[in-house]
Amino acid sequence: MTTRILVVDDEQPIIDVLTYNLKRAGYQVLVAWDGEGALATARRERPDLVILDLMLPKLDGIEVCRTLRREQADIGTSDVPIIMLTARDEEIDRVLGLELGADDYVVKPFSVRELLARVKAVLRRTQESPAGAQTVIRVGDLLVDRGRYEARLGGAPVDLTTLEFEMLHTLAENREHVLTREQLLQQVWGYEYLGDHRVVDAVIKRLRAKLREAGSAGDLIVTIRGVGYKLEP
Repeated sequence: MTTRILVVDDEQPIIDVLTYNLKRAGYQVLVAWDGEGALATARRERPDLVILDLMLPKLDGIEVCRTLRREQADIGTSDVPIIMLTARDEEIDRVLGLELGADDYVVKPFSVRELLARVKAVLRRTQESPAGAQTVIRVGDLLVDRGRYEARLGGAPVDLTTLEFEMLHTLAENREHVLTREQLLQQVWGYEYLGDHRVVDAVIKRLRAKLREAGSAGDLIVTIRGVGYKLEP
């Protein structure tokens, strides 16, 4: 089945370039020109990936991202991977988008080759199970089950996006060992990251919040200042 990618942007040249190159790479491309159209298309078509510009008419990319992550899982949009397209002067919005659940971002003007690499890495993470990965891992009251793609804390389900699950699984596989941000980028995102490390910090922040919501008495994810993160029972 052909992978379907929803491209959301209000600039014709960007739509044209992305459509052409994504189709050449073997993907089916869906297009939306504004935030309302993006939500309608995502709900109707259930794409495998969304490339989302932040500056959009009607609803901006931040609101689109927030809405997709808030939607019920049975609608089929809440955990769709999102790559944001941002301008260089949109740093605050970029960080907010990551904290709301975007998987990655690419800064305009961007290299098509770099964007395609990000697309492949995100899809590989969401569509494949890494060879040799442990299927079920227990860390104290936390259970991470790759076979079912679910996490439970004290028996209660933890509602995670695909990216959040992969981060938790990686930390669980390496429990009680410190992983640097560079190691997490390589193991979770699957490539040498060319930007800063805030993508890692944003996902960790979301994970901690969801673990607390599920009943964690304290922080299971420990920050080792100046080094990285580790998971402790």
